[in-house]
Amino acid sequence: MKTLELWHEILRERNLDRLDEVLAEDCVFLSPVVHSPQRGRDLTRFYLTGAFMVFNDSFHYVKEVADEHHAVLEFVCDMDGIVVNGVDIMSFDAAGKIIEFKVMVRPLKAVNLLHARMKEMLEQLSA
Repeated sequence: MKTLELWHEILRERNLDRLDEVLAEDCVFLSPVVHSPQRGRDLTRFYLTGAFMVFNDSFHYVKEVADEHHAVLEFVCDMDGIVVNGVDIMSFDAAGKIIEFKVMVRPLKAVNLLHARMKEMLEQLSA
């Protein structure tokens, strides 16, 4: 799937300017730490940018399951000695763009750390 190839390329190159190539205009972002869905490409890009800046070079995918409509990518990242384990769940529209991006994280220590780091980063990005 071309969108997943582009997604991996964007991550590898850390080229956030290319996010619009994979995100549908009406994409919805579902965060593990924000209660309500974040609607629209701009908000999705905002949260993904924050995540890119919070996760370090140890972030990598360990499993991927995909078909033409959905993908589940399991990731691992070490943050301050805490292993963050989670999944990115993507749904694609008819054009192949990401229409929904859901992130789930475990264990609780990782969720709490990620919440604190994302809060700081999103505040910086908003300034």
